[in-house]
This record gives sequence, C-alpha cells and structure tokens, in this order.
Amino acid sequence: MTQESKHHATAAAILPLVGGAGNVTSVAHCMTRLRLGLHDGSLVQEERLKALPAVLGVVEDDTYQIVLGPGTVARVTPEFQALVQAGRPGPAASGRRPDAVTAEALAVRGAALRADRKTRNATPFKLVLRRIADIFVPLIPALIGCGIIAGLNGLLVNLRWLPAVTPALAAVAAGFMALIAVFVGYNTAKEFGGTPILGGAVASVIVYAGVAEVEAFGQDLSPGQGGVLGALGAAWLGVRVEKWCRRRVPEAVDVLVTPTITVLVAGLTTLFGLMFLAGEVSALIGEAADWLLSHGGAGAGFLLGGIFLPLVMLGLHQALIPIHTTLIEGAGFTVLLPILAMAGAGQVGAAIAIYCRLSRNTSIRTTVRSALWPGVLGVGEPLIYGVSLPLGRPFITACAGGAFGGAFVGLFNQLGTDVGSTAIGPSGWALFPLLDGNHGLGRTVAVYAAGLIAGYAAGFLATYYLGFTRAMLTELNTEPASPAAGAAGAGDRGAERI
Repeated sequence: MTQESKHHATAAAILPLVGGAGNVTSVAHCMTRLRLGLHDGSLVQEERLKALPAVLGVVEDDTYQIVLGPGTVARVTPEFQALVQAGRPGPAASGRRPDAVTAEALAVRGAALRADRKTRNATPFKLVLRRIADIFVPLIPALIGCGIIAGLNGLLVNLRWLPAVTPALAAVAAGFMALIAVFVGYNTAKEFGGTPILGGAVASVIVYAGVAEVEAFGQDLSPGQGGVLGALGAAWLGVRVEKWCRRRVPEAVDVLVTPTITVLVAGLTTLFGLMFLAGEVSALIGEAADWLLSHGGAGAGFLLGGIFLPLVMLGLHQALIPIHTTLIEGAGFTVLLPILAMAGAGQVGAAIAIYCRLSRNTSIRTTVRSALWPGVLGVGEPLIYGVSLPLGRPFITACAGGAFGGAFVGLFNQLGTDVGSTAIGPSGWALFPLLDGNHGLGRTVAVYAAGLIAGYAAGFLATYYLGFTRAMLTELNTEPASPAAGAAGAGDRGAERI
C-alpha cells in the first residue's frame, strides 16, 4: 500500500466512526490533531475510533479532536475533506445492493442505541450510581496492579521460590488495600464537591490502629472496620458538614474553623456510629455472597451471567463496584466478577456465530474480525454496539451464552471451589492473572477457563440456531458484488480492511 492510499484508507476508516459525512460540519487540523465540528457527538463510536492503528487518541473540546501525529494529520486531512464533500457513495461505487445492511449502518444504529441509553440513564437514581462509579473507577489501576503482584507472590510462596523476596512483594501488594479507605474518602469528597483532603482525613480514622481502644455499641472497634462503605459514608458526611460551615462561618476564620469542625464532627460520628454500622453491612454482604453461591450457585450464576449485559445497558452494574471492593477487602477476592465475566464470553461466541451465518456480508464480517480479539480480552463494547445489539436477536442469544457460562462457574462455587478475582476491571482472558480461590491457583484457573469455553459454546450455538430469522438472513446476507462494481468499490473495501 502506497503512502497516499494509506492516508486515504485512514480517512475512510475514520469517517463512518464519527457519524458519516452528514454529521461533519467543519474540518481542520493543527500540528497533530484532526479537528472536526460535529452535528451530534453521540454518533461518534469512540472506542472503535481509538482502536484504529493510525489514531493515537481523542480529545473532546469545542471541536472533536483526533490525534494522528505530526506529518500524518496534514496528509489525512485533505483525504478526509474530499470524502466529506463527496458524501455517501452510491450503490455503484460501493459494490452493494441499495438495501444491503453494512457495518456502517449497524454502527449508526448502535450509536443511536448508545445515545438513547445515555438519555435513559439520566435519572436521579442512576446519576447517584454514576457518582459512586466515579469514586471507585480511578482506584481500579491500583487494584489491578496490586492484585497481580499478590497473585505472583502467592505463586512464589506455594512453590517456595525466592523466600527472601516474597515478604517484600506481600507488602507492596497489601499496602494499597490497607489504606484504600483513605483513597475512597478522598475521591468521595472530590465527587460531592468538598475538599478532597478533608474527605481523606475523615476516612483515615477507619484504618488508624488506635481505634482499637475505642468502644462503640458495647464493642471495641478494630482498624479497618467498615472498610470502603464506612469511608464512603464518612467522607460524604464530611462534605455535608463542610458545606454547612462554609455558609455560616465568617471568612476571616473559615480557614481555621471549617476544617476543624468538619474533621471533628465527621470523625466522631464515624467512630461512634458509621464504623460499626458499615462493618455490619460489609459482613452481611460477604455472608450473602457466600450463601447465594453455596446454596444456589448454578442458578445464581445463570441469572447473574445472563442479566449482566442488560445491567450494563441500564447503568445498574455500577452498584456492584462497592460490593466487589467490599468482598475483596473481606475475603481477598470477589466471587461475583468471574461469573459476571461470562457475559463477555457469550458475546464472543455470538460474534463467531454471526461471522459464520453472514457469510456474504463482507462489511459486518470485517467488523467482527476487528472487534473479536478485544472481546476475547474483555473489551466488549465494539462487539455490543457495533454488531450484536444493533442486530437485536443476537444480543439476546449472547446473553444466553453468558448465562450458561455463569451457571458453570456458579456450580463449582456451589460444590465448594471458590473462583474469585483479586481486583475489578478486567474480564475475559485479561482476568487470568487476577484469579484466586480457596483450592489453589491451578483449579481456579481451570474452572474459569472451562467457564469461558462454556460461554463461548453456548453463545455460538444459541446465536447460530436462534439468533436469526429467515428474513434477517435474507436481508443481511448481501449478494456478491459484480466484477465491475467490485473494481469500482475497491477503495471502499480497502478502507474496510484497515
């Protein structure tokens, strides 16, 4: 491929992912960025856009900015402008029937569904869940890093390798979890409009060793009691106290009085109320998860694996983040995440079935190929919004695949083999380094891998046999392009392969 055709292909790949020519109002560039004015920003398929090899990143400002790098952007911009001016290609240029359903059409449909979901999620309840997610999501990189180190340390301990190093690795892995309440308090205050460091200061009371000398509700407190739930409540209370003080304390003494009253009131309330109550709630969450999986593991796994993708669509999955974190604090791992990860396995199986069933639709098959490996690694958005959800029925059968994978993992939990994750965030194959359980790493990995295979197989079979009606197959399987039309549309198909 020549440099000129490469830049044309990059422009052609970007255009449908920003909503097509009709969605572009202006085109410009600076030293490194393609700057676009857009009618409707919700039509941008940002994850697929970021996945393009030529795209180094995106920035949303007064214009939508796509980072291509120096030199490249100056060459891609004229090609992009020409494509915008030309508008959408006609049937003769594309080599497809006028009624052909392409990946671009599915992408537009998926973007509309994403925008509709965003609108529906703007309810007070879901906005609260979004705020909770915004508190915990910044902690995920540290949870992942420390979780992987903890897993590596456990492996070395079991193999009795490097005994002089394992205590240091244990300290590195456990240090963050020992102080996670402080970070939760800091982020909570920041999210609710308070002073972040005051939120961290109030939450730090929870992990202070000296609380063992404090008695509340007739019991001695223990350091860490209440965990992240206590930190969340303490910092939120601190924000309320701080805002109350800001409205009433004279400016001349605000810098002295407000922080003092905030830490004192919220701190004492945490010690003599929140720590005990949050500790009871945390214990109940752990007991409920153990009871659920030990008494109804297969059924619970089937339900959780099957409904997780719809929960994501509704934004309700965010309520699980504090639960995962609480389980990790208590048991060292969350048994819910590996089950929920089976939803992604169902998506992968469904995508493979779509690829097989739509043997004549080159456009959709190309999209499946590009999105399949991210899906295997746990990044499911390209498959959801680019393929299965816009098609309708395959999204439902993908959920069925996740349900069977979840039932498989849940069954082993019911039989006494806990399969857990030491951190939240990754799924699919990316979850393997974070796996932990109560019967050794080997059995845990084997059960999780078998669950993925069950999810792949169930998602494939359900989608292959139940995911399409005859009318859908007729509509979606385009006829092969004629040689003449194929020659005319070679540039378009070349762009699709990028």
